[in-house]
Amino acid sequence: MQASAAFQHLGFALLLAGFSAVLVRLMIAFPILDDPARRAATAHTVPTPKGGGVGIVGAFILGMVVLYGTARFARIADPEFVGVILAALAIATVALVDDLRDLPASLRLLAQSAAALVAMGTGLVIHRLALPWIGVVELGWLGPLLTLFWIVGCTNAVNFMDGMDGLVGGTLLVVCAALAVIAAGQEGWFIYAAALFLAAGLAGFVPFNLHPARIFMGDVGAQFLGFILAVLAVAASRFDASGISFLIVPLLLFAILFDAGFTLLRRAAIRERLAAAHRTHLYQLAQRAGMGVRSVTAIHGGFVLLHAGLALVFPLLRPGLKPLVVVPALVVQLLWLAYVAARVRRAGLTWRAG
Repeated sequence: MQASAAFQHLGFALLLAGFSAVLVRLMIAFPILDDPARRAATAHTVPTPKGGGVGIVGAFILGMVVLYGTARFARIADPEFVGVILAALAIATVALVDDLRDLPASLRLLAQSAAALVAMGTGLVIHRLALPWIGVVELGWLGPLLTLFWIVGCTNAVNFMDGMDGLVGGTLLVVCAALAVIAAGQEGWFIYAAALFLAAGLAGFVPFNLHPARIFMGDVGAQFLGFILAVLAVAASRFDASGISFLIVPLLLFAILFDAGFTLLRRAAIRERLAAAHRTHLYQLAQRAGMGVRSVTAIHGGFVLLHAGLALVFPLLRPGLKPLVVVPALVVQLLWLAYVAARVRRAGLTWRAG
């Protein structure tokens, strides 16, 4: 990419960040309040505005509209482009209604699945998967099922983790910036543009979400971000013929996916009702066991910087080594799990909800 073009893109991203900040300020001025008295799973104690993700969604959609009208080099095939945008709007709209009215979990899941199927219907499907020590596996008829599982799972993982000031917003700001750099290096211009627009939207939102937060992103932001990043992971699989580049986004999101996945499996193992509110994610238990919000957020900041470094190295590795790039990230998360478990034990807390 030429330096002049890069400066133009950066300038446009700054404009989008300003647009996002204006929308976030409006959501603070005319708030949808998140009342802690109604939610057992929340860590805050006073009613706080939510729905700040409207700024992120607004910046992304505005960027995509401009992209669609002016920059053909950065677009995937038109049906896929339009399909992604329509699906993103659908998931954001349902999530905003959820922020307003607290929709049933079954209805949220149905809406997420429908949005995923819209994106998949345009051709964004995982056809092969790279596995450590096994190699590239052709998925065949399992491809669409795994794609649906991945998109819905990632959407909810990000949403589940959005329970602490600055954690998800700050993490995803780094994720999107790193993804934009990687995509530019691979000449994946659609992913580059989408990640840049997401980063711009987050840059306008995050200053208002740092501890003590003036506003939360809400479901409209968390579900939207999880959905778009999941779709971008599928699109990134096209960076190479084997589809191994699908691993880039899961690697960047590894701490979020590990915490959400571990918590879900642990709760299922002890037969807790999975839809019930709880405060037993690792980041929540760390805070309840005595760690400050800023400390927990800073640790997750360290995680995402490690993952970003691994992801930047990823394209330079030999194909046989690429699936193993997740090993350092997994080791770090297991150490974090052991540390949190020790603090939980010393504090006399239980891993059960309630």
